[in-house]
Amino acid sequence: MELNLKGKIAVVTGATKGIGLATARGFAAEGAHVAICSRTGKEAEAAAEKIKTDYGVKCIGVQADVVNSEDLDKFIKEVMASLGGIDILINNAGLGSDEKIISSTDERWQYWWDLSVMAAIRLSRAVVPVMKKRGGGVITNLASICGKQPMFHEPIYDTVKAALVMMSKCLSNEIMQDNIRVNAVNPGLVKTPAWMDHVTEDAAAQGLSVDQFLENIAKEWTPIGRFAEPEEVADFIVFLCSERASYSVGSSYYIDGGWLKVTN
Repeated sequence: MELNLKGKIAVVTGATKGIGLATARGFAAEGAHVAICSRTGKEAEAAAEKIKTDYGVKCIGVQADVVNSEDLDKFIKEVMASLGGIDILINNAGLGSDEKIISSTDERWQYWWDLSVMAAIRLSRAVVPVMKKRGGGVITNLASICGKQPMFHEPIYDTVKAALVMMSKCLSNEIMQDNIRVNAVNPGLVKTPAWMDHVTEDAAAQGLSVDQFLENIAKEWTPIGRFAEPEEVADFIVFLCSERASYSVGSSYYIDGGWLKVTN
């Protein structure tokens, strides 16, 4: 299936590992030019260099902490200077919180809000005028199944991801007439470095390898009985941002191996 993404310019945040990196590579494999960012500049530059080498497309890696509005402004300016436009924005940067509502300070709440919601809003505000001039574009926000079906140990993450889904719907209503499509993608269990780091100690305490520990979690929580690889989520995102998904707009999609326990 031809996705007609060759020559498009895709911006992906938090793209040196996990779903973000897999998505950036997925766009590059389709011939799109890519701009990525992460909090660590050297990692972003190294990932970008490998994408250029592997796929023969233009790719830049920029140091940018998405909770910092000045970093975001700098990132977009570098994208425009180096690549000349933006057709696709993937708001991917984010982490689980593992905090409690009652014990978390206002500052911690604000941090997670800025990371998951305000970063997506600020970047969307920056790229929409560019997309309008180019005749349209696509914005895809990486939320989570936790925005619909909360995880008991991370209520702040659950809350901000639910807000990101609603923001995606509202933004879609605002800019659909400008030929800019906005959707949210809600992954379930994905074998990311963050998950691997999170469960290492728990696995060791039970005398299990990390892979065995993750397998037990997957069999307990998901009908499919396994974690997704980042590429499985990335493939869906790349398709959703292509012309082949032109009627998909203002929606929220679950990639969760059947974990969601209600119809949506």
